[in-house]
This record gives sequence, C-alpha cells and structure tokens, in this order.
Amino acid sequence: MSNEELAYDFSPIIKVYKDGRVERLKGTDVVPPSTDPKTGVQSKDFVISQEPAVSARLYIPKSTTATTTTSAPQTKLPLLIYFHGGGFCIGSSSSPTYHSYLNALVSEANVVAVSVDYRLAPEHPLPAAYDDSWAALKWVASHSDGNGSEDWLNRFADFHRVFFAGDSAGANITHNMAVKLGCERLVGVKLIGIVLVHPYFWGTEPVGAELTTPAAAR
Repeated sequence: MSNEELAYDFSPIIKVYKDGRVERLKGTDVVPPSTDPKTGVQSKDFVISQEPAVSARLYIPKSTTATTTTSAPQTKLPLLIYFHGGGFCIGSSSSPTYHSYLNALVSEANVVAVSVDYRLAPEHPLPAAYDDSWAALKWVASHSDGNGSEDWLNRFADFHRVFFAGDSAGANITHNMAVKLGCERLVGVKLIGIVLVHPYFWGTEPVGAELTTPAAAR
C-alpha cells in the first residue's frame, strides 16, 4: 500500500492516510513560555502526567511580580482553566495563537491561568481529551490547600474563584468538565462560571447545515 493513499481528507485541517499516518496541515507551530514584553505576563510549562502525556502552560500577570517584591500580603487571584480548540485534532497550549491570547487575557483580567494540553485525535480518539482534561483539573485541585508541587498555583491562585473557558472543541471540553465537576466534585475547588467561545457540539442526528455535510466528515 502506498503511504500516499488517503483514508480521510479533511483539508485544510488534517489528512489521515491508509497506512495510519496523520498529517496536520495547521496548528503545529509552537512557541516557548516567556515573559511577554508587552504585558509582563510570565508563563512556564509543566508536566502533569508522563503516561498518558498531559501537560499545561501556566500564566501569572504582572501584578503578582509587583507584590512579591514588597512586604504586602499576597492577594490571591481568580483561576482560569483554559482548553484550546482545534476540532480535537489540532492545536496545543503552546501554539502562537493561544499563547498570545492567554497573555492578553491574563493581563486584562488579572487572573492566573492554566492552559491544558491534551492528547489529540485521531491517534487518541475521545474520550482521551476528556480524560486528560480531568486529570489536569485534579492536578490543579491538588494545590487548593497551598501545598501542591507548583509554587505559582500555591501562592497566587484563589481556588474559590475558578472559571473554565475554551473555544470550539475546547468549549465542548469546558462544558463536559463542568458537568463532571458537578457530579464528582474536586475538594477545595469552587467553580464560579464557564465561558464557551464558539462551542463545538455534535449530536447523534444531523441538524441544520449539518444535513449538507458529507457523511465522511461527520
């Protein structure tokens, strides 16, 4: 079998070949964590799990840096957990688009943010993204008593003011994580609200414009 034989062509997003190879046509660029020169927001990456591979990028606003250089008591900030979009099959927490967006959001809202990097389909079909996101939430929640492994979360995050947000597939994950949290709870975590940006949902039966979508793309 030729390694160029297509099984599915979802251009301009992704191609899946019959030999199992996956070609991502966008969403593969990455940038490192940084101190953003425009906003002063600092970020760093951390590993949540080696197997399965789950990681995230943590952001703190410039205001946290200012307070740590004085004797004033540290004011805890709302905590935003963000889930990136990309149809469950492209994108990452280190993509230039999401890194730039989180820098701006953290600066404007004055929040601590955790941007979750979950495994992608089709190599890791659903519910892998849900499982990874829940694992990330449990890891974040382990800092609610101030004794977690990540100092920024211990020092700066207010676990009684937690928000979930995401776009597209990330909004789908946001919804599912909020439902799961409502059913299972996470000790020390109080979810105040969720933000769904252009949420991506799909039912068992096509509706509206979905009726004209090719069956292979459903």
